[in-house]
Amino acid sequence: MYDANLVNFYSRVSDYQSSHGKGYGHEAPGTLGRSVTYGLPKTRLRLRLMPFVFVALTAFGLKAGILHTVGPAAYQDRVAQLSQSQGFDRLGGWLMQVDPVTAYVAEKIAAATAALNA
Repeated sequence: MYDANLVNFYSRVSDYQSSHGKGYGHEAPGTLGRSVTYGLPKTRLRLRLMPFVFVALTAFGLKAGILHTVGPAAYQDRVAQLSQSQGFDRLGGWLMQVDPVTAYVAEKIAAATAALNA
């Protein structure tokens, strides 16, 4: 037989057990408990930005590695060929252009390689 009060009771027991599982004690309305002391978990902006920072650093590192390995003249020729193409190749040409960050990292890679070979 269906009893609305019994369903309400079990839902309150479930809420109590889940809050107790999170580390909260019994908190009556109007009292100060752990949820007031610790508050809700705060989301950090840093954690949401880290994947984008990682992708950007990886892209600049990859571009600099290719620029160092292939050489500036051949790299510029390949980027020019991509820029003159159609569709996504044109986007690739735009993304693979040599920017100041890529040139700087490529110079540092060249300096580190020269230091290791000397």
